[in-house]
Amino acid sequence: MQFGGQRTDLDLKPIGKPDNILVKLTDDILPQPEAVLVHGITPQKTRTSGMSEAEFAKYLSGEVFTPDTIAVGYNNVRFDNKFIRFLFWRNFTDAYEWAWKNGCSTWDFLDVVRTCRALRPDGIKWPFASDGKPSNKLELLASVNKFKHDAHDALGDVKALVELARLIKSEQPKLFDYLLKLRSKDKVAPIVNSGQPFIYTSGRYPSEWQKTTVVAALSGVPERDAAFVYDLRIDPDQYKNASPEDLLKMWTYRPPRNMQPSGVQGAGEQAGAVHDAGYFPIKQLVFNRCPAVVADLRVLDKASQKRLGLHMEVINNHFKKLAKQPDLGERMVRAMELSDKKRQPKLVLDIASVDGALYEGFVNDADKIKMGAVRAADAETIADFEPGFSDERLNLLLPLYKGRNFPASLSADETKIWQDYKKARLDSRASQYQAKISELSASAGLSKPAKHLLTDLADWGQFVQTAGVGSVART
Repeated sequence: MQFGGQRTDLDLKPIGKPDNILVKLTDDILPQPEAVLVHGITPQKTRTSGMSEAEFAKYLSGEVFTPDTIAVGYNNVRFDNKFIRFLFWRNFTDAYEWAWKNGCSTWDFLDVVRTCRALRPDGIKWPFASDGKPSNKLELLASVNKFKHDAHDALGDVKALVELARLIKSEQPKLFDYLLKLRSKDKVAPIVNSGQPFIYTSGRYPSEWQKTTVVAALSGVPERDAAFVYDLRIDPDQYKNASPEDLLKMWTYRPPRNMQPSGVQGAGEQAGAVHDAGYFPIKQLVFNRCPAVVADLRVLDKASQKRLGLHMEVINNHFKKLAKQPDLGERMVRAMELSDKKRQPKLVLDIASVDGALYEGFVNDADKIKMGAVRAADAETIADFEPGFSDERLNLLLPLYKGRNFPASLSADETKIWQDYKKARLDSRASQYQAKISELSASAGLSKPAKHLLTDLADWGQFVQTAGVGSVART
């Protein structure tokens, strides 16, 4: 519904005006009422002030992701980037090239912040959540470091992120530059595959550890673009006799959120303590997701070791033990193969599932050319355009693309497809949507602006349920 962005140079000085774009919500979507109460953007506002998804996809690919652009966000690798990929997929644009082609790349600043807090915290004020645990929320970092942040606004987040990046670049320039250079998988892979322990910061690790530990890659894993890494805080001896089936159970077990790993050894504890059953020390590290890794363990000075609860004699002892299990990586590979067999059957491709079918395979070159023709077509030329894709997913996507962006171009048959698709999609959510609006409307102390938002949402629900009913299709 909203996109915010600001281009800068490598010194984080702004280039040109920022982007603050609304994207029209199409009439096959019911937004989450709770979210609208937070950000205040109604579907009606996007329809009157926004651009269509097709227009927005063209703007992103043509004006934002220009050659040599580094797309930076806060948790963007796991969140925002997925939105971009599926936006491009729905709008006949390559879902991946924006992130790597023509010198482009992405960088996730959340793990930069986590690494800075863990290893080089000086010069920055660090907030804590209400429960006393360390927190790296952008709004809290903005508050304690005294720079403006319009929370729950895309452009507000962007401006705060630029200020935070400037602060870290100023106070910890070596770490900033080091991690910036590591955004490429070609830089990450040699560190991970070196056979030596390295520092790894990830949201997967407990906040008590500042999301940071020392890991080593497991051997015997043939994957070129990822590796299994072992958390060397944990004694690996307990996995000597673990079968692939055992490892799979541990891999997929999800402990209660308040359960934290125990058995992590202090300096005076005897080697061999076991960890809590809820914590599994093996994680997959994917090279092209901007992982925050540091090769040189000398970065862990005495102050850092104390702050993170890391004891190097324990780490070194566990690394030696891990070396005596050269087959642990192979057992993990077999565990993952078992996991693949237990997964849901391959997606049944139909009009209802095609929006989410991006990961069912790569589009071939011939179809990519035809995708370009779809993007180039206007409301008139697309009406009779029949590209005849070899990829059935794209044939199924076309009437949805036309319905969302050029509804007047739909034929009688396509109109029925579009209306049936919308009805099925909306009917599956309508009762829950209306119930949530009623529940929120009955809340005590609801403000007048919030009441107006909920009224608009109720009106939107009625509108989409009747949109297109009785319309005359193109003949």
